[in-house]
Amino acid sequence: MSEPISRFPVPDRADLPADLAERIAAVEDKSGFVPNVFLALAHRPAEWRAFFAYHDALMDAESALLGKAERELIVVATSALNHCLYCVVAHGAIARIRSRNPRLADQVAVDWRKAELTAAQRAMLEFATRLAAEPWTVTEDEHLALAEHGFTRDDVWDIGSIVAFFAMSNRLVHLAAVPPNEEFYLLGRLPKPPAESG
Repeated sequence: MSEPISRFPVPDRADLPADLAERIAAVEDKSGFVPNVFLALAHRPAEWRAFFAYHDALMDAESALLGKAERELIVVATSALNHCLYCVVAHGAIARIRSRNPRLADQVAVDWRKAELTAAQRAMLEFATRLAAEPWTVTEDEHLALAEHGFTRDDVWDIGSIVAFFAMSNRLVHLAAVPPNEEFYLLGRLPKPPAESG
């Protein structure tokens, strides 16, 4: 028998509102499976919509220093501090794919200080993990340190917003006891073979 994906009711996909069903189907078409969090949160449709709208606004944006891979690394590093297995595994998989580095997410989850990071990424995770673990210690000095690496004020806002959003996400996943999908564990671990020309 498969492990339950939530302590709370999980609606049947046939009973979902049309917009939720459409988004879940699109995710399944793209990835080949439905991440458990999409179904685990679906028993509260209004909150589901707000959650994924904010998620998309934060995680689909990009800037010069804060690309999609960097955003995923923030999630991995701060979710590790929150002991959120689901988010470390799921976003670790996405980070491997987006960074095109099969080692990086594991390194960041265990000890980002020893990971294969640029100086700017290191400064980003220093700020993010401080904000996640001891937000009252973040001062203007920490903001200035990011600026010295080229991060804009909008970037700093995004870093902080990702930390804050996934603090909520981590806690919802803990609350509902959502396990990572098996598929996440292998994603992005082996480089894709080069496409054949011809």
